[in-house]
Amino acid sequence: MQKGNIGVTTENIFPIIKKFLYSDHEIFLRELVSNAVDATQKLNTLASIGEYQGELGDLTIHVELGKDTITISDHGIGLTAEEIEKYINQIAFSGANDFLEKYKNDANAIIGHFGLGFYSAFMVAKKVEIITKSYRDGAQAIKWTCDGSPEFTIEEVDKESRGSDIILYIDDDCKEFLEEARIDGLLKKYCSFLPVPIAFGKKKEWKDGKQVETLEDNIINDTTPLWTLKPSELSDEDYKSFYRKLYPMSDEPLFWIHLNVDYPFHLTGILYFPKVKSNIELNKNKIQLYCNQVYVTDSVEGIVPDFLTLLHGVIDSPDIPLNVSRSYLQSDSNVKKISTYITKKVSDRLQSIFKNDRKQFEEKWNDLKIFINYGMLTQEDFYEKAQKFALFTDTDNKHYTFEEYQVLIKDNQTDKDGNLIYLYANNKDEQYSYIEAAINKGYNVLLMDGQLDVAMISMLEQKFEKSRFTRVDGDVIDNLIIKEDKKGDVLEASKQDALTTAFKSQLPKMDKVEFNVMTQALGENAAPVMITQSEYMRRMKEMANIQAGMSFYGEMPDMFNLILNSDHKLVKEVLSEEEAACQAEVTPLQTEMDNVNKHRNELKDKQKGKKDEDIPTAEKDELNDLDKQWDDLKSKKEAIFATYASNNKVIRQLIDLALLQNNMLKGEALNNFVKRSIELI
Repeated sequence: MQKGNIGVTTENIFPIIKKFLYSDHEIFLRELVSNAVDATQKLNTLASIGEYQGELGDLTIHVELGKDTITISDHGIGLTAEEIEKYINQIAFSGANDFLEKYKNDANAIIGHFGLGFYSAFMVAKKVEIITKSYRDGAQAIKWTCDGSPEFTIEEVDKESRGSDIILYIDDDCKEFLEEARIDGLLKKYCSFLPVPIAFGKKKEWKDGKQVETLEDNIINDTTPLWTLKPSELSDEDYKSFYRKLYPMSDEPLFWIHLNVDYPFHLTGILYFPKVKSNIELNKNKIQLYCNQVYVTDSVEGIVPDFLTLLHGVIDSPDIPLNVSRSYLQSDSNVKKISTYITKKVSDRLQSIFKNDRKQFEEKWNDLKIFINYGMLTQEDFYEKAQKFALFTDTDNKHYTFEEYQVLIKDNQTDKDGNLIYLYANNKDEQYSYIEAAINKGYNVLLMDGQLDVAMISMLEQKFEKSRFTRVDGDVIDNLIIKEDKKGDVLEASKQDALTTAFKSQLPKMDKVEFNVMTQALGENAAPVMITQSEYMRRMKEMANIQAGMSFYGEMPDMFNLILNSDHKLVKEVLSEEEAACQAEVTPLQTEMDNVNKHRNELKDKQKGKKDEDIPTAEKDELNDLDKQWDDLKSKKEAIFATYASNNKVIRQLIDLALLQNNMLKGEALNNFVKRSIELI
C-alpha cells in the first residue's frame, strides 16, 4: 500500500470545495457521471482507430445506491497508477499553490475541468474510493482512497473488467443524496441526454397491487436527442413530441428553429416559439443549456438576448464558457457571436413564415405579439428586422404591417400640422362608443391591449416620423385629429360657470379620481356628456406599472375631463331651467361679486410695480379682506347652483350615463341610477 499527500493542507482545498461549492453541491453527480461518459467515449474512439482491439461489451454506466454510499461505475478506459497520480493527485496538472490562487475567488470555475470535477465528490462525501483498471494490456487494478484530508492511499486490488467505480461514502449532513427519488431527479435533470446509456436501478412494474423491480436496467437518458439529428430526418410530430418531453402539460408550440453551426463556433439546438400570453417572467428560463449533451443550466441570460429567453428549447455548445461570471459571458467573443446568430435565425424564421404563409402568421399573431414586441423594445438590431413583419391589429381584427397601416390612414388621419395620428383603443367593450364615433368619422382604430403596448407606443412615436398615438377616448372626436383651427366656445362665461358648477356638485366622490368639468360645442347630435382622459397622464400612469422609477405617476390620482356638450338639447334645457330657478338669488350675489372684484382690481393696479415692503399694511389687509369676501360670495353662488342641481334628476342621470359608459358606475351609485331611470321612464 502506498500512502501520499495531495499537496495541499486540509485548511485549503477541502474548505474551498465544501464552502464555495456548497450552494451547488448537487452538481457532484453531473460531474462524476460526465467523467464516466468521457472515459467511455474515449474507449470508443480508441476502438474506432484500432488502438483498442478488445471487446467493447456493454458500455452502460451504472449509478447505484447503497446504505451509505453512491457508486458510479463505467466500462471506459480506466486509469493506471501513473494516471491517478497525474490526474487526481496533482489535480489536473496544477500545483497546489497555483490551484488555490486560480480558484480561491471563483471556486465554481472548478466544475467542468477534467480532474477538478472529480473533487466535487467531496461536497457530499466524507470518504471517496476509486477502484479502477486501465484498458491497457496487463494493467493492474488499483484502489485510491481519500477521507477528505490531504492524505490518500493507493493499493493494488482485484478487478476483472476495465473501467472505474467511484464510491462515495455520503457525509452525515448530505443524507438526502441517499434517497432514490433525489438521485433519480438529479439524473433526469443533468443526464437525460448524455450520449452513453445511464442506468439507475431496475425498471419497475405493477404486480399484485404493488411496484416490483424487473431484471431490466432502468435507462434514464436518450443518447441521441433530437437536436443531434439532421432536420431532414425529422417530422413535425418528432419536434412536437420532443417539446412535450421537455415541457409536459404545455400547449403545443407555434413553430421551431433547428440550429446547426460548425463555424466560426459550434452550436446545435432546437428553439421553440411557445404560446406566450401575458406574464413574461413566468415564461422565462425555459431554454436549457447543454455542453456536449451535459445539462448546464436553464438560466441563459447573457448567452442569448433577454427577449429570446422567452423561447423554449435547447442550446448545446462546447464553445460557451460554463462557469464564469455573467459579466464575462457578455464580453466573451464566442457568446456574442452565438447571441447574434440566434437573433438572426429567429428574425429570419419569422420573416420566412410571414412571407410564405401570412395567413398562418396572422392567426398566430396574438401569441407572437408579446415576444416580438419585447424584442423590438430591447434589441435595436431585432427592431430593424421585425418592423417588416410586426403587425398592427385594428378593432375589426384586420392586420397591417407598419408600412401598410401608414398608407391606410395617411389621407384621413393627418392633422393640420402634418402629424399622422394613430388612434387606438385598449378595450373594445369599454370604449365601444368612442370607437364607433371614430369609425363613423371615417377613422381607423387600432386595438392595443397587450402587456407591452404602452411601451411600444412610446417607442414607435420616436421611431415614426411626425406621428402621434392617441387613445380614442382621450378627447371628444372632433379634437382627436384637428384638421383646422377652431373658433372659441361661444357659450358665455357666466353660463359656463353655471353649468360646470351644477354638474361638478353632483359628481360622486371616488378614491384617487379627480374630474375637471368643462363645456364645449360638440354639435347637437353628439352625446350630451362625455368623459375623456388626458393621453399624457394616462400613459404615464400605465408606464408606472411596468417601468421602475416612474412610481410617482402611479401614486397620482386619475384625472378625467367631464365635457358638457353645450349644443345638446338636454344640456341647453338644464342651463335654461337653472338660470330661471337661480336668477333671483344669484343676481344680487353676482352684482356684489362684481363690485368686490372691481375694488380688488383697483387696489392691485395701485400696487403694481411696487415692492412688497413699499405697500402699506392697511392696503395689504384690505386686499386680503376683499379676497375673502369674493371667495365667500363665490361659495354662496356655487351653493345655490348645487342646491338646484341636487333636485335635478336629469343632471345626475347625464353624469351617471357618462360614468356607466366608461365602466365607472358601480355599487350603490349604479343601484341608484337604475332606480332613477325607472322613475324617469
